[in-house]
Amino acid sequence: MQQLYQQVILDNSRARSGEGELTAPHGQSFQVNPTCGDECTVQVAVENNRVSHLAWTGRGCSISQASLSLMYEMVDGEQLERVELLGETFRELIHNRGHELNPGKMEQLEDLSAFTGVGRYSARVKCALLGWMALRDALVQAQRSTSGPGQGPQTQA
Repeated sequence: MQQLYQQVILDNSRARSGEGELTAPHGQSFQVNPTCGDECTVQVAVENNRVSHLAWTGRGCSISQASLSLMYEMVDGEQLERVELLGETFRELIHNRGHELNPGKMEQLEDLSAFTGVGRYSARVKCALLGWMALRDALVQAQRSTSGPGQGPQTQA
C-alpha cells in the first residue's frame, strides 16, 4: 500500500493539475516553507459560494507539488463549505502521525489519502500543507473582495 501511495504522490507531482494563473483572481496567496524552500501561489475566484476557478504555481518537493495538484482536483468548482471541510480533514490526516483516519474520512479524501505516511516525518508536514495554507488565505481574501456573483476569471494557457 505504501508503494501505491508513493506512486500517487509522484504521478501527481509530475501531472500538476491546475497549474497556471488566473487573469483576474478574487484572492491569491503566496506561501513559502522556510524549512525547505518550497513555495507556491494559489489564486481563486469565488462565485455563488463556491470556488469557481482555482489555479496555482509553485516549486518544491514532490510532496508539496502533488498536494497542490490534488488540492486543485478536489476543490475546483466545489462549494466553500465542502472546501473547508476537506481542508480540515486533510490537516487532520497530516497531523495524525502516519495513522489513517476513520474509514469515512479516508474515503472523503480520495487520492489525498496517499499522504497518510507524511505525518510520520515532521519535516514533511509543512510541505503537504503549504498549498492548503495558501488556499485558505486566498479564500479569505476572495470573500473580502467579492460582494456578489460576477464573471469569474479564466485560466491563462
